[in-house]
Amino acid sequence: MNKFLILLWVYFSAFLILSVAFFMIVYIFYKGYAFVSFEFLTQIPQGDVFGSSGGIAPAIIGSILSSLIAILIAGFFGICCALYLVFYEKNIKYKTVIHFFIRCIGSMPSIVIGMFGYAIFSVYFGFSKSILSGGLTLAIMIFPMILFKFEKAFNDISKEIILSSYLLGVSKIYTIFKIILPQNIKNIILTLSLAFSYAISSTAAVMFCMAVINSRVNFNIFKPSMSLANHIYILSSQGFCIDNAYATALVLLVIVLIILCFSYFLGAKNDRN
Repeated sequence: MNKFLILLWVYFSAFLILSVAFFMIVYIFYKGYAFVSFEFLTQIPQGDVFGSSGGIAPAIIGSILSSLIAILIAGFFGICCALYLVFYEKNIKYKTVIHFFIRCIGSMPSIVIGMFGYAIFSVYFGFSKSILSGGLTLAIMIFPMILFKFEKAFNDISKEIILSSYLLGVSKIYTIFKIILPQNIKNIILTLSLAFSYAISSTAAVMFCMAVINSRVNFNIFKPSMSLANHIYILSSQGFCIDNAYATALVLLVIVLIILCFSYFLGAKNDRN
């Protein structure tokens, strides 16, 4: 009886989660697809009421650039820190302290991280309000997630393989670069794609240090830019351009789905090789 109830609970939970996710995707697509066009994707916002016409090209470019900066920086330091915690740091107390502070960062509200990013990167380091400041702030936000996923992936590698490598006289560095990292390419790609989706969907973290209401298409990371998530917030809060807000949400959703599908494709290709 207990086994039946547990199975019922598991299947019902899975069905409920999948249904909610499917409904959200279909609903956003239904509300926004009619307003997405080539002009919407390639022009800047226009209209007497901001965003009532034109497009969201600056927001697409700004969001992608800042998210790429974030995953490059957080990914690099995430791999380094995870390797250190798994293969070099043996003191349990030090590990506990490090994990505690990283969890503190991970539990901070994104708007607090945004204010910190503005104070440090925009003001103290002089990057002002720019894509670079936004990317660095997003890197802080996604770093805990990246680190813990990398650390779990490295811990899941068979200890017998690692021990055999050491017994054959292979150095730890060589083992890491020739065994550990190649075996985790799929996990690394999936983790970075999830982090990218997390970063590009953030509003509060880039509100102070990167996002502006309107801008031209800008590839200069030292200049401010629009953000897709912030643009959705502005359009929906002013209440006059809800249709374009749904269209922007659909574009953001499609970018996230493309990144996730591409990462699964690369992961599957790596498994076949």
